[in-house]
Amino acid sequence: MLGTLDRRFLNVLRWRGAIKALVLLAVGGVGELILADQGVQNGLAVVPALVLGAWLTFVAPARKFAHWGFALDDRELQVAHGWLMRVHTVVPIGRVQHIDLSQGPIERACGVATVVLHTAGTDNSRVAVPGLSRAAAEGVRDRIRAAIGASPW
Repeated sequence: MLGTLDRRFLNVLRWRGAIKALVLLAVGGVGELILADQGVQNGLAVVPALVLGAWLTFVAPARKFAHWGFALDDRELQVAHGWLMRVHTVVPIGRVQHIDLSQGPIERACGVATVVLHTAGTDNSRVAVPGLSRAAAEGVRDRIRAAIGASPW
């Protein structure tokens, strides 16, 4: 099963970017107040915060969304993400210890969920597949659960 993320996940990424942008704008506003007392030109802190905030809200989410993918078969789950630093993770189904479905408030509002696999080990023992519809996430979870039951390990 070659999986694609739900388009609604793009809205989740945009909301997360907008929240980061608001924090940047608040920091830029405080910077403007501090710089105004120093007699420095207006906009030196807010303009970069606005540009970076716009990029985080409108450009970065689409790029991040386009570079996520996963594939699931009876033996393993493969998850790939990233543009500059491409990460490709392969999780043998027999190594999965437990599975979680998670939804934060933004994900719930947008109708998507994240499947989280926990494996043995310390490094990279948690593998997540974000941005699935709730029904698709439950389907992935149930398919992995069935494969774990059939695994000879």
